Amino acid sequence: MKLTDPEIKAAKPKEKPYSLPDGHGLVLLVQPSGAKWWRYRYRFNATAKMLSMGIYPDVTLKEARNEHARFKELLVQGIDPSLHRQEQKQLEAIAAENSFESVARLWWSHWKHDKTERHASYTIRRMEADIFPAIGHKPVNEITAPQLIAMVRKVESRGALDIAKRVLTMCGQVMRYAVAHGLAERNPAADIKPADVLKPAKKANHARLSEKELPELLRKIDAYDGQPLTRFALQLMVLTFVRTGELIGTRWDEIDMTKKEWRIPAERMKMKTPHIVPLSNQAITVLEQLKDLEADEILLFPSERRDGKTMSNNTILYALYRLGYHSRMTGHGFRGIASTILHERGYSHNHIELQLAHSKRDAVSASYNHALYLEPRARMMQDWADYLEAIKAGATILPFKAA
Repeated sequence: MKLTDPEIKAAKPKEKPYSLPDGHGLVLLVQPSGAKWWRYRYRFNATAKMLSMGIYPDVTLKEARNEHARFKELLVQGIDPSLHRQEQKQLEAIAAENSFESVARLWWSHWKHDKTERHASYTIRRMEADIFPAIGHKPVNEITAPQLIAMVRKVESRGALDIAKRVLTMCGQVMRYAVAHGLAERNPAADIKPADVLKPAKKANHARLSEKELPELLRKIDAYDGQPLTRFALQLMVLTFVRTGELIGTRWDEIDMTKKEWRIPAERMKMKTPHIVPLSNQAITVLEQLKDLEADEILLFPSERRDGKTMSNNTILYALYRLGYHSRMTGHGFRGIASTILHERGYSHNHIELQLAHSKRDAVSASYNHALYLEPRARMMQDWADYLEAIKAGATILPFKAA
């Protein structure tokens, strides 16, 4: 007779364990404690064996019978159900160890060594926010292109198109690492290009003023009544037109006041190659005033908290807001203004591009190219500073003589 749920519920404990058979080796073992355990008794290669199948009612009668049927099918195939279950548990453990998240963290530990702390921290935070919740638990060898597409489209749906592209790139890097270490057979991200699954981005130019509005801005910067460090940062940015991150991270050991050069190491540059900024007389004056502040022995622009960190990226932007240039000017805008004016006044495109550090160089040529055209670039930077000083004073400027 087959067991029924009322019969199982009515079964009372006795002094010794006893079994209620359901047929073909499936039994319910009633313990003196009242616990009711499912067991499957079978023979494999003439040896008596038994499998535990959970506790009633956590495992219902129907679930126990379904599991029992699966075990009997394995016996028909010549497979020991007990050994098969052990192997499955081992495979699940291996899959858990080789989940996308665990492999991604291994990749990150390997990848981060030549990256800045800020870049490395951003990357792992982005994975924890957008990647691991979606596919982190999945075995890395089972990741598919449709899963990656669904994930990046979810990121895109909140308006974060750039982040969606970065997320896809990160996944591709992790999967390449997995393939290289024998943890996956192929990289599904290689089948996907962002343009195939994401909407095209609208190109947005950094807000910036026109040439005729520049003199007023220069005068306002000189009269800035906020923190002196912020005023000096703005003045130096105008004179050197470096990127905001390159400016605020400047260390005093990068500055050579005698040679009038600022040498930015490769790890602080967007293009990962060293960069030389010739310093005009006006830039040297700003640096001397900055030195007199004795704000920090290492950093030119330390955080107000003096916690070893640099000034915030937003400090420049908020200062421009205070000066009345909200949505009209950004720190990056100084680069565009300098490029436009220098081109209009006849300076070499190569000299300007090198000074803007736009050109990506390979590792072999980087040590040569970052110093290329240094003398004419130094003359150009001094002329640029003289030009700014003249328009600030209200002078009429004649075109520069092309270098």
